[in-house]
Amino acid sequence: MWIVKNRIIFYIFSTILFAVSFYGIFTYGFNQSIDFRGGTITEVKYTEARLAQEDIESGITKLGIGGFSVRPSGDTNYIIRTRELTPAERELVLGALGHPLTKLIIERQNTIGPVAGSELKNKAMKAIVVVVLMIVLFVTFAFRGVSKPVSSWKYGLAVVIALIHDVVIPTGVFVFLGHYLGVEIDLLFVTGLLAILGYSVHDSIVVFDRVRENLRINQENNTHEDFETLVGKSVNQTFARSINTSLTIFITLIALYIFGPAATKHFALLLTIGVIVGTYSSIFVASPLLVTFYKLQKK
Repeated sequence: MWIVKNRIIFYIFSTILFAVSFYGIFTYGFNQSIDFRGGTITEVKYTEARLAQEDIESGITKLGIGGFSVRPSGDTNYIIRTRELTPAERELVLGALGHPLTKLIIERQNTIGPVAGSELKNKAMKAIVVVVLMIVLFVTFAFRGVSKPVSSWKYGLAVVIALIHDVVIPTGVFVFLGHYLGVEIDLLFVTGLLAILGYSVHDSIVVFDRVRENLRINQENNTHEDFETLVGKSVNQTFARSINTSLTIFITLIALYIFGPAATKHFALLLTIGVIVGTYSSIFVASPLLVTFYKLQKK
């Protein structure tokens, strides 16, 4: 009940996080990978001793091909991302990766043009928009039988606000990571956002379903319970379940981040942030919003 009564505090906290995230997005922009801006990706495998990352970066820098990134993959591989390279430049990069005592295997060397990258970016944005719209329609349909004291479409509106909250804040974190640490936004990032959307709405629906169930019980028993009290009771009834479920996922993602391959570390980090933010929004934002809507329609 204290969550609903102190909802203004949580609204302010979320607004601050939201504003800081928006500031980062519009000030620094996205550090896009070649998935979106086009370029060449080269993955090599060392069958013997792998060169130090610093040596590879030094060798590629001397080539003067512009910006690039070198990321370890497993214990034997490196993934190098550069601008689109000519055949001659590809050979130079491979030369910078070689070593007299090291056998080198080219796992892949693919080029994505700027047109293909732009198309991927547009499709990624469309995918996110479609998912959000489908979730809203589903929530509105699922709660169509609820008309009092809050209309079913307002459940959908609360979910929309929570979803925007859950997407913008992790995105803002990665924008800052990209600006200060060079973390790139790639297709795995988009996949992570879609997963966060699904997780967030799942947690919110659990609480909303408890609200609907308590409304039904009150109607059957002819009990006139204040809506604010009812929502607070519903949150309390699902609080432990939401935290325990999130904690289980959180532990799994932390293990993946620490012990998983380098290629999935940023993906695991994004999902970890998303689980924390999504759990917070479903309990401290989405549910109290129902009470706020109820208070506003009474004025």
